[in-house]
Amino acid sequence: MNERERNTRQGCPFCGVEIEGRSIAQEGSVFAVRDKYPVTPLHTLVLPRRHVADYFDLLPEERADAEALLRRLRAAILEEDPSVTGFNVGVNCGGAAGQTILHVHIHLIPRRDGDVDNPTGGVRGVIPERMDYRPMANAGGGK
Repeated sequence: MNERERNTRQGCPFCGVEIEGRSIAQEGSVFAVRDKYPVTPLHTLVLPRRHVADYFDLLPEERADAEALLRRLRAAILEEDPSVTGFNVGVNCGGAAGQTILHVHIHLIPRRDGDVDNPTGGVRGVIPERMDYRPMANAGGGK
């Protein structure tokens, strides 16, 4: 571990959560916990065991393990809650993208019909005025 990684790891809220008993699933180099501040019920985070800040710095093995775990978690959530009809999967990379905790965490957010008035645009909602991108919706100054 280099000096930057050692300094960043100190005080990281995600380093050590697995051993605190919050882990609900694991796959090789990654594990999952329920989000402490869920957007929707069963909102789950997938995290590498290794402290690394940016998704693009994950090792190939970590990305493959994360993909496998996301698929398992999706299946488990669908089995647990039949009202789930969709998912958002997202990662914030850097402060400009909204990342506030410098330990990679992939959000798996279950969605249900009617949980928002208009889900069109999905993750485009990070910039609300760009969420509804359909030409007809934006014609004449918007909706």
